[in-house]
Amino acid sequence: MAKRREEHVVGDLSDFPEGIHKVVKAGRREVGIFNISGELYGLPNLCPHQTGPLCAGVKPTTGALVSRKENDWRFEWVHEGEVVACPWHGLEYHVPTGRCLAYPNVKLRSYEVVVEDGKVKVRL
Repeated sequence: MAKRREEHVVGDLSDFPEGIHKVVKAGRREVGIFNISGELYGLPNLCPHQTGPLCAGVKPTTGALVSRKENDWRFEWVHEGEVVACPWHGLEYHVPTGRCLAYPNVKLRSYEVVVEDGKVKVRL
């Protein structure tokens, strides 16, 4: 039998308007809650690089500039509003997937975020 995840109410849906993120306490963990185009995502407030407060930065989520062989190495802007940068050293992560942009083999744990009766809950 699968273990049921603990649910923690972390606020009302109105506390998480589109395009913002904020750090909440869920049990003993700090979790960054991101509202990207109406979809809520949860990431640990901990950068694996040097344990910086990944989600606590005041910068809003941004995008990334990339170049790919398939595009003849021309620069293109991707992931608009979906990238968070650690305030300590600037390491960037794609919020929906948790993948590090510089080191794709590094992936953050993500937490399920649900809305029930107008309450935002994080499942740990």
